[in-house]
This record gives sequence, C-alpha cells and structure tokens, in this order.
Amino acid sequence: MDAPAHDIPAGQTIIQVDRISKTFHLKGEEVYALKDVSFDIKKGEYLSIMGPSGSGKTTLFNMIGALDVPSDGAVKIGPLDLTKLTSRQLAYVRNHYIGYIFQAYNLIASLTALRNVAIAHVFSGASNEEATAKAKQCLELVGLGHRLHHRPDEMSGGQQQRVAIARALVNDPAILLADEPTANLDFKTGGDIIGMLKQLSATRGVTVITATHDHKMLSNSDRILWMRDGRVDRIDRRQDIHIEEGTIEVGGKSIEH
Repeated sequence: MDAPAHDIPAGQTIIQVDRISKTFHLKGEEVYALKDVSFDIKKGEYLSIMGPSGSGKTTLFNMIGALDVPSDGAVKIGPLDLTKLTSRQLAYVRNHYIGYIFQAYNLIASLTALRNVAIAHVFSGASNEEATAKAKQCLELVGLGHRLHHRPDEMSGGQQQRVAIARALVNDPAILLADEPTANLDFKTGGDIIGMLKQLSATRGVTVITATHDHKMLSNSDRILWMRDGRVDRIDRRQDIHIEEGTIEVGGKSIEH
C-alpha cells in the first residue's frame, strides 16, 4: 500500500466523509449513532468536533480514525476508501497514516517514556536502534529530553500527555487524532498541550482532529464541527465565532453546545 495521505498538498482534501451512517440493533430496534453525515477535511487543518454525550461525536471520531467502519457511506483518506479495506489494511492505515492521543494517556506503566514511544515505531517495522533514536527525537520535540528514562508514575499528567503526543508522532503520521486531550489537565497545562498541537499543525502540516468540550481547544481550531443526534448540526469557521469561558456566539447570538 502506498502513502497517499503524505503526498497530498497542504490545503487539499485529505479526508472525505461521504454520507455515512452507523446503525446498531438493540433489542430488535434499529438505532442510529450517525445518519447521513458528509464533510471534508483539508491537509494541515485543525478541526474540533463538538457535541453533547450521545450526539455521535465519538462514533464519528472512530470512523475517521479507521477504528470502526460505517454501516453505509464511505470514509476516504486520500484515494483510499476505508470501507473497502481488509482489517489488515486498516491496521496498516492506523499504523502509518494516523497518530492517536487519548484522554487517559494509555501509557504502559512499566516502561520508560523512551520505551513507550519507541515501541510504537517498532510495531511499524523499525529496528530497535532506529526506534530508540526516533523516540528520543520525538520526546525532545515535546520538551521531554530530560525525562527519557522516567516511568509514567514519575511524571505529571501534563508530562504523560506529552509522552502520548511523542508516541503519536513517532511514525510521522499525516493525521493526528486527539480524544479530549486536555480533560485531565489543569488550565495552564491544557493550554500548553493545545499550543503544541496547533504548532504541529502549522509547522509540520499535520492534520489535527480533536473531539473535545474544552473551549480553549476551540480557540485554536480552524473550524468547529457541531454534532447533534447523529448528524452534523453546523460547521463554523473559527473567525466567525466569539468564544468566552462558558459562552460561544456566532453572529452575535449565543449557541448551545
């Protein structure tokens, strides 16, 4: 499989979500988690997905990340239609095109920061020596060059999240998916993490997609996609909305979120 996601020029469509639906059967009843959802994401864009619990936000996030497939419709990364790939091919896409940052960090407690990051590169086919060198480089990039040999329980929450970002970057992904990356962090540390993601988007051309409730995340977005009842309720450009703590306005009108 080639690497079309990395070859797409900045500003061109890297992800296409085309009329996807996701249904579940519960006690004989068909339940929609997503229904007829369509939109595109540009290479290098910073997109935030917002929505209340049960809105379909997490399901959509998983579709974009090749963690799940829709019941109908298509999700494409470059020319690759994820709905037509085998489970082995989807695993390749996840490993080589996409980096994941999770709310709970998901670090291996018994491993140092260096090994937590290096192991992801080993899984992509790198030698142990190559993986160690690349992991060191990524940890230095996120400001943790002095914490290479510390385990997660020897680091703060913000430092653990930086390790998770380094791990997400070690395979040079074209797309970075962040699921509530600031939820477990204090205000200042969360702001630092957001600034780092924005910098990665701006300087390395990484497409950043977050699922979040954090207004600080919205402030750094290029666009905000609002989910409601399994559908896209609206998509706003950052410059068209006014954000204050507890309040979001579009065109002078407060909106629910």
